[in-house]
Amino acid sequence: MAVAEDLIKSNTITQEIKKRRTFGIISHPDAGKTTLTEKLLLFGGAIQKAGAVKSNKIKQHARSDWMEIEKQRGISVATSVMGFDYKGCKINLLDTPGHEDFAEDTYRTLTAVDSVVMVIDCVKGVERQTEKLMEVCRMRNTPVMVFINKMDREGRDPYELLDEIEEKLDIRVKPLSWPIGMGKSFKGVYNLYLNRLMLFQPSRPELQSDVIEISNLADPRIDQEVGENPAKLLREEVSLVEEVYPEFDVQEYLDGKVAPVFFGSAVNNFGVRELLDCFIELAPPPRARATEERVITPDEKDFTGFIFKIHANMDPKHRNRIAFLRVCSGKFERNVPYHHVRLDKPFRFANTTAFMAQEKEIIDEAFPGDIVGLYDTGNLKIGDTLSAGDKSLYKGIPSFSPEIFREAINKDAMKTKQLEKGLSQLMDEGVAQLFTYEMGARKVVGTVGALQFEVIQYRLKNEYGASCDFVGTNLYKACWITATNKKKLDEFIESKYRYIARDKDGKLVFMAETRAWLQMVQENFPDITFHFTSEF
Repeated sequence: MAVAEDLIKSNTITQEIKKRRTFGIISHPDAGKTTLTEKLLLFGGAIQKAGAVKSNKIKQHARSDWMEIEKQRGISVATSVMGFDYKGCKINLLDTPGHEDFAEDTYRTLTAVDSVVMVIDCVKGVERQTEKLMEVCRMRNTPVMVFINKMDREGRDPYELLDEIEEKLDIRVKPLSWPIGMGKSFKGVYNLYLNRLMLFQPSRPELQSDVIEISNLADPRIDQEVGENPAKLLREEVSLVEEVYPEFDVQEYLDGKVAPVFFGSAVNNFGVRELLDCFIELAPPPRARATEERVITPDEKDFTGFIFKIHANMDPKHRNRIAFLRVCSGKFERNVPYHHVRLDKPFRFANTTAFMAQEKEIIDEAFPGDIVGLYDTGNLKIGDTLSAGDKSLYKGIPSFSPEIFREAINKDAMKTKQLEKGLSQLMDEGVAQLFTYEMGARKVVGTVGALQFEVIQYRLKNEYGASCDFVGTNLYKACWITATNKKKLDEFIESKYRYIARDKDGKLVFMAETRAWLQMVQENFPDITFHFTSEF
């Protein structure tokens, strides 16, 4: 009987895995990433109307930007998770912050996805932040699809853009769709993968169904719809593309060696459906993942998963904290006790939610690839592993030494507790890093970019009622320190006590004021190892 039940469970898990596609959308700020997210939700039937991300005239804000500061600035500062069904597939979409000041949140999110859609602005091409994100994808051989956006604007030549992607992102490309014209003369997109032409009218925020399908490029209806000259040019360009770029190999895409490229205009629904249709066909279902001991495959019957993000106060009326769990294997079930590997004890979660940006629904079960929200009172941290018994820890993403350091100065002595709680919770979210000096308990916050301090200040005030100033401090690097000889470590701490702090996990950190001084200290204390990431 037990064998039969296990077989049914195993078959159910296998079927559910095949349906899942979990991916992240990444780009440089303003390339149109949040708009593309909106349109994917629109095509998936998850929403009826897309919100303009930056327009003040339109009351409806983008669904995936829900924090007040995001609406004011028109940028995404936290990863949003959205799930929807499309053509029999369950799609889990993670919209990441594009702004480089929030890069750490994006790096962590990339550990939770199986593939990536990278958005590139046809006017600006490949930008610096896009290059950095691509490096993170390459570390894990994550499959990447490229969407060249804003074709309704006068931008750069498509061939030039493809060359730049190959050169700057160090990945081969294969166009799977081709634009007809650009800017004012943009007529639509020809799908090279499915050999069909999709013509669109510039549309309103609601979804339009006026799409004309044409079976092949020789069809005279193309000339009637787009005009003789654009049709002739399209045939010439497609012929050239097919000569220049080798045939598309799906396995090379899955290995992260080739990026299929699509053209379109997210704001006008151009090319988004082609992207989505090809995506569900080509993108990988949930993949195997490495723990410190072994590789775990998604079809294993026992549940395992890891926390890649924590968000406090998703609902400002309730002081709640939600941990985002990526299910990696087996079936996750509500109210079942699971083993917390770091704390080595069981936890049961009664409130488990699935997301549609800020809207949440209680769910009873989840399968590999799904992102589940767990209400938490402070037991979970980024990188934690939960399992039905396996004690292996999933390999996490390290914290890097920050670029900018500022000291947090409390402006209201009556709100010291609120400030400490706020800073502690925001650091658990991974918004920034907190270093508390051993001497005098000074608190220094380190971030990747200056905009983070504004976000922290805003959230401390609005979510915790605490006010603080951030004052510039003369610091070059925060180095985590270890030594094999405890006596040597104690001697070092004693001699440099003024510069010793602890991070939020209590690890020892040496706060170096200048590069030259750090080098000198390293030479003078050869028994001490200085680490520039927190994972060692």
